Amino acid sequence: MSQVIALVDDDRNILTSVSIALQQEGFVTRVYSDGDAALRAFADNPPDLGVFDIKMPGMDGMELLRRLRETSTIPVIFLTSRDDELDEALGLAMGADDYIAKPFSQRLLIARIRALLRRQELAKSEASASGAEPDLPLLERGRLVMDPARHKVSWAGKGVSLTVTEFLILEALAQRPGVVKNRNQLLDTAYSDDVYVDDRTIDSHIKRIRRKFRVVDSDFDAIETLYGVGYRFDV
Repeated sequence: MSQVIALVDDDRNILTSVSIALQQEGFVTRVYSDGDAALRAFADNPPDLGVFDIKMPGMDGMELLRRLRETSTIPVIFLTSRDDELDEALGLAMGADDYIAKPFSQRLLIARIRALLRRQELAKSEASASGAEPDLPLLERGRLVMDPARHKVSWAGKGVSLTVTEFLILEALAQRPGVVKNRNQLLDTAYSDDVYVDDRTIDSHIKRIRRKFRVVDSDFDAIETLYGVGYRFDV
C-alpha cells in the first residue's frame, strides 16, 4: 500500500508542485492550506508523514506540531525560511524530525522523506521482533552522548537539537574518534544513493553542527577540519 504524505502550506503553488512530484514517486498525498483543517483530518485519518510550513496564518506549523504530538509520533519535516535558526531549534525541540529551508530542492525533500520513512519502518520491525521498543545503545564519547533510538544529543549534560542529517553526520564521526572521514563518506552516510548532493553541502552541515554545540559550549572544538582531506571527531 502506498504511503501517505500530508502537505500543509498556505502557498498553493508549493502544495501543487510538491504533491505532483510525490505522486510521481508513488506516494499518496493529502494537501491542506491551513493547520486547523489538517489537524481535524489527522484525527480521523493520520498520514504516514507530514511536511509542514512553519509560517501560516491561523494555526501555524509550530502549533500544529504541538497539537499533533499530543496523540501522534508520525515523522514531521518543517519547511522554514532560509537560515531561520530560531524556528529550526524550536521545531526540533518540539518533536520535528527534520527541516528544509525554502527555497528547496524537491529531489532533496523526497530523499529526506524516504529516509525518515525507512527509519520509522526499521524501528517498527525491531520493536515487533523484540516485543518491545528498540533499545539501541548510547554512543558516548567524552562529553558527547548520542541516543540513536530517541534521536537525542547532549554535550556536557546540555541538550543539542540536530536534524536527521546532522545527527547522522555527527554519529558517523563520533563512532570512530580520531579517524578522518572525507566528504564522500559523510555524504554516503547522510543521503540515499538516488539523490545528487554537492559534496560542499557537508561543509555547511558541519558549520551548523558546530554552531549549535557552541550555543551550549562556546569552546566546543571536537570536530576538526583537515583541509583537503575531511573531518574527524576528537574526544
